[in-house]
Amino acid sequence: MELIDGKATATAIKAEIAEEVKQIMAAGGKQPHLAAVLVGHDGGSETYVKNKVLACEACGFKSTLIRYEADITEEELLKCVDNLNNDPDVDGFIVQLPLPKHINEQKIIEAIDYRKDVDGFHPINVGRMAIGLPCFISATPLGIVTLLKRYGIETSGKKCVVLGRSNIVGKPMSQLMVQKQYGDATVTVCHSHSKDLKKECREADIIIAAIGQPDFVTADMVKDGAVIVDVGTTRVPDATRKSGFRLNGDVKFDEVAPKCSFITPVPGGVGPMTICSLMKNTLAAGKKEYYS
Repeated sequence: MELIDGKATATAIKAEIAEEVKQIMAAGGKQPHLAAVLVGHDGGSETYVKNKVLACEACGFKSTLIRYEADITEEELLKCVDNLNNDPDVDGFIVQLPLPKHINEQKIIEAIDYRKDVDGFHPINVGRMAIGLPCFISATPLGIVTLLKRYGIETSGKKCVVLGRSNIVGKPMSQLMVQKQYGDATVTVCHSHSKDLKKECREADIIIAAIGQPDFVTADMVKDGAVIVDVGTTRVPDATRKSGFRLNGDVKFDEVAPKCSFITPVPGGVGPMTICSLMKNTLAAGKKEYYS
């Protein structure tokens, strides 16, 4: 069993990005600029945004954090999005999800200029990704295909099971894994209403677990030699930690790991690659790689 070290891979990629940014700026080019909008004080969102700011520093990007209280109106947030759309210095920006209940998330996503949508959530980017056109790809799926590639894991012709059908991970992940230039795999998407879910998993060469249920994937669901990618990051209470909680994956790691050829840990697997992919998208936005 080999551990897929997302932390080390992300560090290496950020160093590569920083080197490229140095060269761009030495040639008189513009420093890439990522802005993040944070609404309210959700603990998980606070951590993600802090890590994104640190990643910008590591990559040599300029970063801006715009904070609002949870009672901001939808109209005010749309005005902020409009300002960022029209700011020539901002190459890409994200509005950190989830948003408070009184704000229509989809409306906010669709208001973002797709050419600055480095999260890859805008319908234009989602549609272009689905048919294999150049675009900003949703950060977590992009991070996963990057990890598989960097570890030389064979995906072509393999049976891949994606657990979960969210717009952020499950759906784009299944589309990337089926596309020739990324996964070239035979893909099955399973979810809460799938029949024979365990049977589907037992036949899989690759399982990508993004179902949001701690310890959902157990040893009896995994065949020997399978590759396991755990996207889950549920906070579970843990009195031994200073924070009072720990991050738990969707995979029961201790019992599943011995059966695998490769497995991602939680934390330190997919998480760092998600932020690293956001940096890759921001660099592409700065270079006007997909949209001029």
